[in-house]
Amino acid sequence: MGDEVRLEAWGEADLWVLRGLNSAEMTEHLGGPESEEQVLARHRRYLELGDGRMYRVVLAGSGETVGSVGFWEREWRGGLVWETGWGVLPGFQGRGLAVRAARAVVGAARTAGRHRYLHAYPKVSHAASNAVCRRAGFTLLGEVGFEYPKGNPITCNDWRVDLGVDSGGGSQAGGA
Repeated sequence: MGDEVRLEAWGEADLWVLRGLNSAEMTEHLGGPESEEQVLARHRRYLELGDGRMYRVVLAGSGETVGSVGFWEREWRGGLVWETGWGVLPGFQGRGLAVRAARAVVGAARTAGRHRYLHAYPKVSHAASNAVCRRAGFTLLGEVGFEYPKGNPITCNDWRVDLGVDSGGGSQAGGA
């Protein structure tokens, strides 16, 4: 459990990470695997992300890539916020790496400024991602409805970090 992670900016050579995260097991709560065309389009979006940033999650000691994490802008309840998401490759799961990556991305979003809040929206039924949010210092605001992928209604939890409060990776004020 002592593995430290660092975030490295997403690059051209990181397409393999998306392919590794695109299995039926890894996308069970996201509508299933994407086609190769969709994976390539996602990679291009990650490279060209104007508002926000995507990263490779790397073990600080060995330099091994263990997954991805990032934050991007979205409209939410009449304002703009940062949204985050992450994935840890199957061979590295169960070691707390997603929690460390989520805490690191909170710091990156805080440094980027621009928005006060960072949200994560895991499906209510996705116990592991909800546990990451809780352990990384996010506050649960409640359940919300989404369509993901488009045309597929799902119920997610709205987890939020107040980036205006520095409490070592999580915090949280009330309100919307």
